[in-house]
Amino acid sequence: MRRLPIPEDVTGMEIDRDVRQELMSLPKTLADDVAMNLVMVARLLDEDPEQAYAYAKVALRLASRVAAVREAAGFAAYGVGKYAEALAEFRAARRMTGASHLWPVMADCERGLRRPERALAMAGEDEVRKLDKAGQVEMRLVAAGARRDMGQAEAAVVTLQSPELASSSSQPWTARLRYAYADALLEVGRESEAREWFAKALEADQSGATDASDRLAKLDGVEFIDALDPEAEDLAEEPEQKPGDSAGG
Repeated sequence: MRRLPIPEDVTGMEIDRDVRQELMSLPKTLADDVAMNLVMVARLLDEDPEQAYAYAKVALRLASRVAAVREAAGFAAYGVGKYAEALAEFRAARRMTGASHLWPVMADCERGLRRPERALAMAGEDEVRKLDKAGQVEMRLVAAGARRDMGQAEAAVVTLQSPELASSSSQPWTARLRYAYADALLEVGRESEAREWFAKALEADQSGATDASDRLAKLDGVEFIDALDPEAEDLAEEPEQKPGDSAGG
């Protein structure tokens, strides 16, 4: 079996306690190998999803009967747009644990597979009531996305209107919810309201999870010059022409 290089600073102990507990069913050496590959998946998922996917495949070959491994493989496949594969892995993990937390991302896989009606149906299932608040917000975001996929832009706006959207408290999902609402408003032509909600999204976005600042700037007609663009550099060096000056001065 082909192994991928593991950096020296990765020990496998970095994984969550619950995952390590699952891996205790494996021989120690194997458990350590799987743990290190799972650490690499988590480390690379955002910055290099293709490489994260490669590490996930190694972990999957080593321990396909461990639910945490199937879940990690699902997120890695999801990260590279392999939605059918991701959905299969999430379903496998869910069968093993009976947990509901994967329900929203499973629904989003249905969207990725161009089956928004299935995603919307999942939003109305009993499983949604078993989700925590973050999961329910995620499900609402997926449902609104499915509405937009189906050309139901106004319905998407209504779907996002919720107590969580109206709340003034800041939660990990607040910025994304406000951003999605602003984007939905913009699609139906409610530009002034969209600007207001992009501003609210920016206010809550402490981690830079959205590009709300760019969207605001675009609505305000602000253009940014790329400092690395040679043409932009030429424009910046060109002397300012005062009113009344002629080109031939």
